[in-house]
Amino acid sequence: MTNQADPQVAHWHGFTQMADHDSLIIEHAEGCWLTTADGEKLFDGVSSLWCNVHGHRHATLDSAIEKQLGKVAHITTLGMSCQTTEDLASRLSELTPGDLAHVFFSSDGSSAVEAALKMSFQYWQQRDDPRPQKTRFLALGSAYHGDTTGAVSLGGIKYFHQLFAPILFSPVRGPVPCSYRVPDGSEKTALEHYTCEIQQLLENHHQELAAVVMEPLVQGAAGMITHPTGLLRKIRDLCDHYEVLLICDEVATGFGRTGKLFACEHESVTPDILCLGKGLTGGYLPMAATVARPHIFDAFLAPATDSRQFFHGHTFGGNPLAAAVALASLEMLTQPTFLDSVIRKGEYLRNRISNLLSDHPHVGDIRGRCMMVGIELVADRNTRRSFSPELQLGRSVCRRTVRNGVWIRPLSDVIILMPPLVATEAELDMLATVVAESIKAETANLVDQATDNLH
Repeated sequence: MTNQADPQVAHWHGFTQMADHDSLIIEHAEGCWLTTADGEKLFDGVSSLWCNVHGHRHATLDSAIEKQLGKVAHITTLGMSCQTTEDLASRLSELTPGDLAHVFFSSDGSSAVEAALKMSFQYWQQRDDPRPQKTRFLALGSAYHGDTTGAVSLGGIKYFHQLFAPILFSPVRGPVPCSYRVPDGSEKTALEHYTCEIQQLLENHHQELAAVVMEPLVQGAAGMITHPTGLLRKIRDLCDHYEVLLICDEVATGFGRTGKLFACEHESVTPDILCLGKGLTGGYLPMAATVARPHIFDAFLAPATDSRQFFHGHTFGGNPLAAAVALASLEMLTQPTFLDSVIRKGEYLRNRISNLLSDHPHVGDIRGRCMMVGIELVADRNTRRSFSPELQLGRSVCRRTVRNGVWIRPLSDVIILMPPLVATEAELDMLATVVAESIKAETANLVDQATDNLH
C-alpha cells in the first residue's frame, strides 16, 4: 500500500518524505534560537541550512533592510542597476581572493554554480584563441553542487542524482578525497593518493575539459568529507599546468565557516570562478554570486553585434534588499576580531564533542573545519562499516535532539553541526551535550533491540 500524506498539507518540502513528515512550524526566532508555534524553544544547530551566520533578528541586518526599503525594493539588473548592488559587487571584488573582480548575481547557490558552468563553457568558445572542444567538466566523487540541471549533472550522491541521469550531462568523475576512508592498499599518503588520481584524469581528459568544479577543503552535503591539507593547492597547480579552469563552489564554506572569510584562503588559492551563496546575506534573503577573474570577463567583451555577451540572467539577480543586507553582513564579518572569535568557537565545539564521544564505539569520525562539523556514525569502528540505511539512525538521532531542544538535520548517518557563528560557548556546550547524549541513547537502543531479537 502506498503511503499517503495528509491531503490538507499544502507545503511540499524539499528533500523531505512527506508521507511521514513531522510538522515543525516556527513562529519566532531571535539570536540562535527558534520558537515553534507551540512555544517550544529550539537551538538552531544548522543555521537554518548553513546560512544564518549572525543568528536571527540581528538589529544591524534588520536595519539595513528597513533603510533600503525606503529607497527601492527591486529593479532588474538586465541593463540597469541600483547603487546598493553596485557597492556590493565592489565590496566582493575587494574581499574575494586574488584578482577575482567581476560579480554576476543570482538567487541561490545552485544558480551560482549553473552560471559558472555556462560562463566557463562560453569562455572557451569565444576567447581570442577558441578551444571549442573544451566542453566537459571534472567533478569530485560524492559531489553536491545544487539542484538545477547542470549542477545536478556534476553531482555524485546516488540518492540525490541517480534518478535524473537521463536528462543530465556526464562529467569526468574524480575520486572522493576523504581523509577518513583512504582506499585500501594505498602506500601513499592521502594527499599523494588523491593528487595522483586527479593528475591522471587531467592528463587523459584536459583537451576536452572546460573546468574542474569542487568544494574547497570540505564537501558539505557529501557528509562533511574533509580533504587532505594541500589538495586544493595541488589541484590549482594541476589546472594551470593542463590549461583547465578551476571553479570553486564556496556556497557552504564561504563567509567565515572555516575560520577564514573564504576557504580558498587557507591554501592561498584563487580560482578562476568562485561561487557564493547561503551566508552571503547572513541568511536573510535569497542571493548568490558568481565571481570571475579578468581573463574570464574579458572573453565576453565585444561589439553588441558580435553576440558575445553572457547569455544568462535572473529576474531577481542583484536584488537591492538582498544587496543591502549582504553589505551589512560583510561589514560584521570583516571586523578585526570576528574571525578570530569564530576560530576559537570552532576549536571549543570540536574539542567538546571529541571529549564526549572520542571513545564511543559507534562514532567513526569527527571531522570538518572550524564551525563545520560532521560526526559519522558507524556499525563497526575498527572496519569503518556503515549502518544499514534501513535503520535511519541519523534521522533517529536528530529526532531525539529536537525533543531535547536542538534542531539539526543529518546527512544519512553523518550528524551535521553548523551553528550560527555568533553562538556563545554556553550555547555550543549545550549543543555538544545534547547531540552526544542523543547519539549515545539511539545507539544504545540499537544494541538493546539486537539483544531482544536474540531472545
